[in-house]
Amino acid sequence: MTLPPYATLGQKIWHYTFLVICGLIFFFLIAPILTIIPLSFNAENFFTFTPGMLAFDAEAYSLKHYRDFFTNPDWQQAVSNSVTIAPVATLLSVALGTLAAIGLSQSHVPFRRAIMAIMISPMIVPLIISAAGMYFFYSRIGLQGTYLGVVLAHAALGIPFVIITVTATLVGFDESLTRASANLGAGPVRTFFKVQMPLILPGVISGGLFAFITSFDEVVVVLFVGSAEQKTLPWQMFIGLREQISPTILAVATILVVISIGLLTTVELLRRRSERMRGMTPG
Repeated sequence: MTLPPYATLGQKIWHYTFLVICGLIFFFLIAPILTIIPLSFNAENFFTFTPGMLAFDAEAYSLKHYRDFFTNPDWQQAVSNSVTIAPVATLLSVALGTLAAIGLSQSHVPFRRAIMAIMISPMIVPLIISAAGMYFFYSRIGLQGTYLGVVLAHAALGIPFVIITVTATLVGFDESLTRASANLGAGPVRTFFKVQMPLILPGVISGGLFAFITSFDEVVVVLFVGSAEQKTLPWQMFIGLREQISPTILAVATILVVISIGLLTTVELLRRRSERMRGMTPG
């Protein structure tokens, strides 16, 4: 954002003050991440910077924690569980969330605001409450400690993100396109895949990425509804802090940060593509 040439002195002072405040907030949010990344290369089994690291001694840095992550069977089993749980939960979230968003975007649906509030409640209610509720519910129906139970729990947490992103994409959707498709003889399913889906696809993918991140990083719910066989990567990191005090979690955290940055960059590119497709920004 640039100042117009006719801006007054007060406006210029506020503009640069606002930039400084934003910079300080950004630094406050990003500082913990910037601290973890160099610590993951510590040659010692410490969670603090050693004198050699502060002096930039090459011998004080090592990839030992990364090697431990890729060779330790406990960590690899946790990665395997996360990789098998998160994609399935994401697919369920995308399928159910997209259909819910399309249905709730119709003005004739009764009580759609109340239904929307209920559908996105998992991202508002504290996770510990959701986890406790799922634990008691799953215990009664026999899903406690099962793979399916964890997948369904993660899908429930990811659906609100899909609903929000797809609903935002549908705001600029031209309903006359679906009516034209129906007039030309296309059924609802064909209209959805040939007309609606290509236009809302960026929002669907964005919601899917958010649902994947939510499932991949979630630890509270899986502690309640999962068992040792469903020990995910965040669960293993929690154990590394509580029981083993393993610095390997620093390497894992760095890898997850890199993955998250890549996914969020993809989300931003898809958002811009969606805006261009809907004519909101110039190409």
